[in-house]
Amino acid sequence: MATSNVKSTEKNNDLLGLIVGLVIVVALAFLARWLKGLVYANNNVLGLGIPGKSLEYPLWAALVGLVANYILKLFKVYDLAKTGFRTELFLKVGLVLLGTTISFKVIVTAAAGAVVQGVIMVTCVYFFCWWLAGKFGLPDTLRAVMSTAISICGVSAAIAASGSVLAKKEEITYITGLVIVTALPLMVIAPLIAQAINLPEPIAGAWFGGNIDTTAAVVGAGTIYGETAQKIASIVKQTQNALIGVVAFLLALYFSTVVEGKKEKPSASIIWQRFPKFVLGFIVASLLFTFGLIPAASSKEPNAGNAIAAMKDWAFCLAFVSMGLELSVKEFRKMGWSPVIVFLIVTVFNTLLALLISWIIFGWLFPPTL
Repeated sequence: MATSNVKSTEKNNDLLGLIVGLVIVVALAFLARWLKGLVYANNNVLGLGIPGKSLEYPLWAALVGLVANYILKLFKVYDLAKTGFRTELFLKVGLVLLGTTISFKVIVTAAAGAVVQGVIMVTCVYFFCWWLAGKFGLPDTLRAVMSTAISICGVSAAIAASGSVLAKKEEITYITGLVIVTALPLMVIAPLIAQAINLPEPIAGAWFGGNIDTTAAVVGAGTIYGETAQKIASIVKQTQNALIGVVAFLLALYFSTVVEGKKEKPSASIIWQRFPKFVLGFIVASLLFTFGLIPAASSKEPNAGNAIAAMKDWAFCLAFVSMGLELSVKEFRKMGWSPVIVFLIVTVFNTLLALLISWIIFGWLFPPTL
């Protein structure tokens, strides 16, 4: 009876935490949208000459999430509410809904370049990070998780890699923290750099998708820069996401046969298990839009397209709020500065390489048909 009562109490606490967390996330999303509206028409934000239209909702959502993160921990409410912070869920919903605004023709033409870019970027960045982390004496498991996170898509890739190499929990937490800490500034800085060097939106979007580690921050950077940049950035990043399964399989094969010296080989089903299923939802949604089953959003009269576009923006806003809420600073103190140095060096390498590759592929070899 005692065990049953304990389990019942834990379930009730989990449910309460989920509800409290979701309420907090939604309330903060409303606050972020309000802040965006407050400065949107201002062409001189904070007196620095920053146009309000460049400060889109992803920035405000992440900022209010970070502030709330600190406040909740200060008042010791964070642990109760954290089960309601669902960055991955909100992001996947938003990406599927984004598919209803993109013609499949755009996906097909952009995907050709995205595949080439993805293979080049993932291969070069992964092996550079693996080599550099080895020079700094980092454990193989940490090297694998970090290399996968930077070369593919941040948090999701880190989790997939950790399962393949049996990484320690603190290594996963540490890398995901580093991913968020670097992705949030890049979400704002990358569009500013793209604007300064006058990058066309398709090239800028491809650069964001190949450079910024988290899918949420990629979408945020694209949203800040422009509608076309958002679409191309999402396609490029999701193309790289599709490589998670392949990398997870190869890591499991390498670690089980070389590092751990086991004779049994992992099943090819790992590829499907690790494959991000929401990518299929994105493609189906795009097909429905392409064949006219979902109308385009209209500025003249309300329709289903407008409603879906609004839901997409809210889903992304909830994801950015959760992203700020989930950042854990204390984990950085546990592992020293070597991983931070490696991560930052590889991030700079990733940024420069992605800019070059994006310019060549999306500006010359495979310009998308828009």
